[in-house]
Amino acid sequence: MRGGSQVKQYVAFSGGKDSTALLLRLVEQGEECEAIFTPTGNELPAVLSHIEETSKAAGVEVHVPAGPSLMELIEGYGALPNWRQRWCTRQIKIEPCIEFLRSRPGSVLCVGLRADEEERQGLYGDWAEYRYPLREWGWGLPEVWGYLRDRGVSVPKRTDCALCYGQRLSEWFDLWRSHPEKYAEGVTLEDMTGHTFRSPGRDTWPAGLRELREKFESGELPRGVERQGNLFAEDCDKPETACRVCSF
Repeated sequence: MRGGSQVKQYVAFSGGKDSTALLLRLVEQGEECEAIFTPTGNELPAVLSHIEETSKAAGVEVHVPAGPSLMELIEGYGALPNWRQRWCTRQIKIEPCIEFLRSRPGSVLCVGLRADEEERQGLYGDWAEYRYPLREWGWGLPEVWGYLRDRGVSVPKRTDCALCYGQRLSEWFDLWRSHPEKYAEGVTLEDMTGHTFRSPGRDTWPAGLRELREKFESGELPRGVERQGNLFAEDCDKPETACRVCSF
């Protein structure tokens, strides 16, 4: 409730640095809001823990719109999402959020788009009024990291799926090393569909996760592995080709 009206303000909350800073700062400023989190069912444990801990610290309710899981869609299509077919983002993230907003006409959706990013129109259609508070405040990447650092808030290394076609080679290595059961699940899905999460020819490493694992097991180390641990590095940001919805 804002100013006695029925308009509700929601934050698109992925658990990433931008939406975390956005949610905490809005509450800190005394603005009333609630959060929307659209899980894929393939998140790493650190993401779910962060969502719960941050929402409790902020004292806000987190809404989880009903939607399909990544595994359900992969089994249904008999294929893996890729650069050309990003049905995972559309069907798991965007469409459930649209239905949520449609059921609450007049809502305001706050999106974690920074001042140093290219301006984008609303991803969720005309079902809500949009706000970009980070842009309103003039916050770019340094301001976001600085705010989180000053508050002693850490964020997960990744907020996208554990098995995402857009992740970097160093992230596949980290998944193999830290969550071997998730990596093994990816190998099984590649065997089942006959496709690979990584695009062939993307680099000199194997595209298939089974062959990639053999490289890792032999001791070969991808470039950038050592840098992964610094959660407050101002250059530690997803490349523009990655799914922005999953990392707001």
